[in-house]
Amino acid sequence: MTTEREILDSCMCHKVRTAARLITNSYDETLRPVGLRATQLAVLIAIGTDGAMSITALAQLLGMDRTTLSRNLGPLEKEGLVAIGVEGWRRSRTLEITNKGRARVQQAFPLWKRAQDALREKLGDRNWNGIRNDLDRLIRAG
Repeated sequence: MTTEREILDSCMCHKVRTAARLITNSYDETLRPVGLRATQLAVLIAIGTDGAMSITALAQLLGMDRTTLSRNLGPLEKEGLVAIGVEGWRRSRTLEITNKGRARVQQAFPLWKRAQDALREKLGDRNWNGIRNDLDRLIRAG
């Protein structure tokens, strides 16, 4: 019979979530001086890269549910980093990054790079590339 400890030690979900929390905390701490969290930076970059898009399309792109994304958009809209359009066809609302949002991304980029480089250094190039490839496969399998 499998023990609780064996389940905890072997559970892929637990390990991925623990790693995600640790990495997210590291990026969040590094991005703190520009007032962004890692998730907020990802949202801004996704909107800025693909231009105006619906909340639903952005949620799909980021692998998030609409409710969680909407909750994350609130502070970005309040700070004037994103503009959320009025409800349109099929209750869809469009999102756009503002000039202030683009400027914040530019401020955040060197800090993000610092967090990225620090993690890469901890893992080493070989592990870095292997983990990225494995995560890509995991995401596609999901």
